[in-house]
Amino acid sequence: MGLLTEIPQLTLLLAAFVAVFAGFVKGAVGFGMPLIMISGLATMLPAEQALAALIVPTVVTNGYQAFRQGILAAWQAVGKFRVFLIALLICLTLSAQLVTVLSQAALFILIGVPVVAFCLMQLSGWKPMLHPEHRKRDESLIGAFAGLSGGLSGVWGPPTIAYLTAIDTPKSEQMRVQGVIYGVGAIALFAAHIKSGVLNAHTFPMSISMLFPALIGMALGGVFHDRMPQATFKRVTLIVLTVAGLNLIRRGLWG
Repeated sequence: MGLLTEIPQLTLLLAAFVAVFAGFVKGAVGFGMPLIMISGLATMLPAEQALAALIVPTVVTNGYQAFRQGILAAWQAVGKFRVFLIALLICLTLSAQLVTVLSQAALFILIGVPVVAFCLMQLSGWKPMLHPEHRKRDESLIGAFAGLSGGLSGVWGPPTIAYLTAIDTPKSEQMRVQGVIYGVGAIALFAAHIKSGVLNAHTFPMSISMLFPALIGMALGGVFHDRMPQATFKRVTLIVLTVAGLNLIRRGLWG
């Protein structure tokens, strides 16, 4: 069973609780699972093992989220955000190969600071001016940045959500688009980290073991999501994203 047999039972139990909470947040607002899991698991496990553990739950839950409203709706989301997806996939695949040689502290800060600043400005009433004629440029730049952070840390949600929130994506569409973007990215992450060696025969059983608690949490969070109006959804999303961004900054400064 590889890594599973080497981890104390209490640590496995705590890891399962982290997965349940990460799943709940994802079910409620559509994102946050990799960010919460990498933050929580990295306090108990080496960073590479924590990254490996989140990969299978991320792939499966994103697939469910993407296809919850049907295959056609998911395919339409792919077409609408194809520029973002292409940029994300290219940069994620390339940057994943650097995960074992680069320090992540500076990256966490570079992601966290603009995300927190964006959310606080949004919560205060500011709205960014993203012009439709610049959509391809905006999507390619933000998608590339999301892919860079995803390959190195397993976290590409904050830049993605910041963009979807900025263009006022409706709640149901945002959940679907997030699932598609994260699902495609998660499959790429899975393949990239098989190649990098992070996900292997030793760490794969641990990743599988995190799937069931993550699905339980996501089901509970989905009930909460279905009862939220659009305005509440956007505010809750920004608050969760702010907390996530602050946590990234904390990890970058203090580990």
